Amino acid sequence: MVLRKWSVRLIAGLAASAALISVAGCGNSAGNGDQQGPKASSDTIIKVDNTEPQSPLVPADTNEMGGGKVIRYLFEGLVSYDAKGKQHLEVAKSITPNADATQYTIKLNDGWKFSNGEKVTASSFANAWSYAANVKHAQKQSSRMSIIKGYDEMQSPNTPTDAKLSGLEVKDPLTLVVTLKSPDSVFPIQLAHQSFFPLPTVAFKDMKAFGKAPVGDGPYKFKSWQPNTDILVVKNPDYKGSRKAANGGIDYRVYTSQDAAYSDLQSGNLDVMEEVPQSVLKTFRSDSTVKAFVQPGSAYQGFIIPEGLPHFALGKEGSLRRQAISMAINRQQIIAKIYQNTKSASTDFTSPLVPEHSSKLKNSGNLQYNPKKAKELWKQADAISKFTGTFKIAYNADAAHKPWVDAVCNSLKNTLGIDALGDAYPTFSDIRNQVTNKTIKTAYRSGWMLDYPTAEDYMTPLYASWSADGHGSNDGDYKSPEFDAALNKALAQTDVAKRTADFEAAQEILLNDMPSIPLWNEDVAAAASTKVGNVHFDYTNLPTYNTVTK
Repeated sequence: MVLRKWSVRLIAGLAASAALISVAGCGNSAGNGDQQGPKASSDTIIKVDNTEPQSPLVPADTNEMGGGKVIRYLFEGLVSYDAKGKQHLEVAKSITPNADATQYTIKLNDGWKFSNGEKVTASSFANAWSYAANVKHAQKQSSRMSIIKGYDEMQSPNTPTDAKLSGLEVKDPLTLVVTLKSPDSVFPIQLAHQSFFPLPTVAFKDMKAFGKAPVGDGPYKFKSWQPNTDILVVKNPDYKGSRKAANGGIDYRVYTSQDAAYSDLQSGNLDVMEEVPQSVLKTFRSDSTVKAFVQPGSAYQGFIIPEGLPHFALGKEGSLRRQAISMAINRQQIIAKIYQNTKSASTDFTSPLVPEHSSKLKNSGNLQYNPKKAKELWKQADAISKFTGTFKIAYNADAAHKPWVDAVCNSLKNTLGIDALGDAYPTFSDIRNQVTNKTIKTAYRSGWMLDYPTAEDYMTPLYASWSADGHGSNDGDYKSPEFDAALNKALAQTDVAKRTADFEAAQEILLNDMPSIPLWNEDVAAAASTKVGNVHFDYTNLPTYNTVTK
């Protein structure tokens, strides 16, 4: 795999030696963008593919990309990252830590406004973060606030609905002081996540209604939402940040079939498709009706085995079975035969596009194909408690998951001698609702797009105990005090090299427990209409829609 180059930028207000908030990002590889001739119009609406959002468009209550792809252009936060991985200060003028990274003073730029004319102030952030943290509001991204002092107290069922995080102090309209409950040296990087976006006062009057017609401060503003059809956003002329819109708007069109989307792309009825269907992986590079894009990517693909499933709880039997299942899968063969080598087999729980990625960790052999050892481990687990029944992997049928799920299940049958099969749900929303409501009783496919370029984004949201039980993206409810302690140690480390070593130690615990089964990192395999230009892809594997011209 070709690794991207890394650039480093420090938050304003710190000396260059302040390594605790150095930011790593991914640079462009050759051929990952294109240019457009002089006929491009800045008023044209760009048509892109999407899935129907699971929930209203509230930043802290959105945990999937159907809504996330819209939210990230309707709102702007304190910082952002461009396609090259370079960090930009947006609403933030400076972010300054104290000596041990337990407190940050955030100064805001004056003049930012929401699309309804309301000023963006320190309270816009403080109120949004407090709302997200409050257990009464049941926000899916609540755990993102868990690092802030006062979060734990706000998990009490007796918490008032208007309670504020004690770790947030609004000094004046343009100054916010954030006190953390423990050191977090990557906090300024985490601030790029959508859960840290500001909200206007109108949001708190009726959050559900707000999510159906959101008011943000981003490069675009909301125009309309036709459920199961499309979401339209248009250029925000008052936007003050670095992500200027080069087009007139984005029409997010909902598709339940990738093949149908690709046909629309070929005919000119769609402009950008973030991922081509499996059916054209052999041909799309030479398809003269589209522009093809292939480059290293960061998205994770795998499947989760919930801790509550019989035989798979955290402990010796569960770890043996999870390791056996992982070692029974021939990742390289599936990637070659089904995906034409447009994916990269996982070697850890992160991706090659973060600086802490490694292929030489203790227990990394659990991600390698080893049918002999897989059989031995499964036999050891059966000696503890005999496995019976069928092992199922649930997946959404509105995307191309069936081929790999079937291949994985065949591997489990052939290697472990168990019944294994795929369990198809009609749409992504169908399966996500089951996962969110904790009613799913099988393993299920999982994917993750990088929110900001650090290994922490693969760890805290997905595996920390405080992200379980519906508070975040730890959908399998993995809870390991050992992992939590290792993660906290890494976050407290202000020396980059030592922090990386601590992240590796945390990963080695994951590689033993296997709370999810990593399969591969999704490389960018995308396409665009021949009529558009300036198509680029950032560290999330997604197109930078604001740069696209037509």
